[in-house]
Formats: sequence, structure tokens, C-alpha cells
Amino acid sequence: MRVDKWLSAVNVVKRRTIATDMLKSGVVLVNEMKAKASKDVKVGDKVTIEYLKGAKHYEVLQIPTTKTIPKSQKDAYVKEM
Repeated sequence: MRVDKWLSAVNVVKRRTIATDMLKSGVVLVNEMKAKASKDVKVGDKVTIEYLKGAKHYEVLQIPTTKTIPKSQKDAYVKEM
């Protein structure tokens, strides 16, 4: 799954366009490398988002099969480190 789709599907960001803008700005890292929107994420990948107030780190636990998942199931798909 593309990293921009994954970020929006697991409710890390609200909309896919926001995820795409973040990727274009170079603030999203996948396995410590700057990523483009088309970068595929796999189970076990580490995703880092560098905000102005500090970075947030996530680990991919599962790839969702639907466009979005309920917020109550977020912990099954992503682990905040």
C-alpha cells in the first residue's frame, strides 16, 4: 500500500491530501529515508513524521484492506513508538 494511502487509512492524518503534502515537504521518513507518496509500506516498516514540535514514530503492524478503518481499531494497524 502506498504510504500516503496508509497514513490516511489508519487515521494518522485526517486526509490523504495532507499526507501527500507532508510527503512533498520531505517530513515523512520510511525506515529513516525520505519517502515519496508512491513509496510502498510493508508490515514492520518504521514511519517517522517530523513535526515542528518533535518527531512521531510509528510502526506498521497491518495493511488495511479497506479505504479507512474505524478509529477504535487503529491499534491493530499502527503502533506509536
